[in-house]
Amino acid sequence: MDRRQLADFLRSRRERITPADVGLPAGPRRRTPGLRREEVAQLAFISTEYYTRLEQARGPRPSREVLAGLTRALRLSDVERDHLHHLAGAPPGPPPGPSREVRPSILALLHRLPQAAAIVLSATYEVLAWND
Repeated sequence: MDRRQLADFLRSRRERITPADVGLPAGPRRRTPGLRREEVAQLAFISTEYYTRLEQARGPRPSREVLAGLTRALRLSDVERDHLHHLAGAPPGPPPGPSREVRPSILALLHRLPQAAAIVLSATYEVLAWND
């Protein structure tokens, strides 16, 4: 893993995205081009401290989950995603598909609604569960 190249790559991708690109208000004057570190961390579902360490070339090797979060937050293309994985020393796997697993809490909710027809659909509108 090349921490310096990873840090430079993350910084360059963060600086090219505006707050408006991800639905955040621009706010008053911004001291940095693009998103702030804390905004990227929030969008990637990681701590600001962890993201800051990655950008300062002091962080540990990021997990696949962290890399997936950064890919979404930084709006990386497939080529950029593969490059991010290469820099992090983690060969890219296939992009994750939509989950087909229905959580037990959702199944319990379905069974508590016997008077109403209810179904759970996948991202592709496939019926995953229903109540009786």
